[in-house]
Amino acid sequence: EIEKKSFSIIEEHLQGVTLPDAERSILKRVIHTTADFDYIQNLVFSKTAVSTALEALQQGADIVTDTNMALSGINKRALQKLGGTAHCFMEKACSLPKDCIFAIGNAPTALIRLSELIAEQKIQPKLIIGVPVGFVNVIEAKELILAGTTPYIVAKGNKGGSNVAAAICNALLYQLIQR
Repeated sequence: EIEKKSFSIIEEHLQGVTLPDAERSILKRVIHTTADFDYIQNLVFSKTAVSTALEALQQGADIVTDTNMALSGINKRALQKLGGTAHCFMEKACSLPKDCIFAIGNAPTALIRLSELIAEQKIQPKLIIGVPVGFVNVIEAKELILAGTTPYIVAKGNKGGSNVAAAICNALLYQLIQR
């Protein structure tokens, strides 16, 4: 009941915000997680981010996080229903035999390394969730992802966090399955 009321309040603040339903539900989940309406301006989606991610998840893609905190926030039961698994490692992801979605909420260096691995053609993520929080290399790391060709959901600026990364993952999962 509290969650329902919270989402109603969030929806009131989103009047006049034009987004496709799939992106809107992600934005609402992030705002619900953070109580921060700045995400209306700074959460950006590449053109095919959500559709590509949903298709990958339906086909059993795994989710790779940069922290145990993000890993613990992902609804693993929902992910398992779709045939996916959540992991907390970066370099090892290159050897995974499945498609992957990367959820980076803490380490800008993880985004930088991911960008390098993509450039070296060692990995081809289906989606990059680039929401590290902080002040050192955060904006620069996010700009690398924004300038790339891999589908992304990025929080521009310094805001983000492992909780935001997990919230985005869960918002995607909840579009495919009932909790």
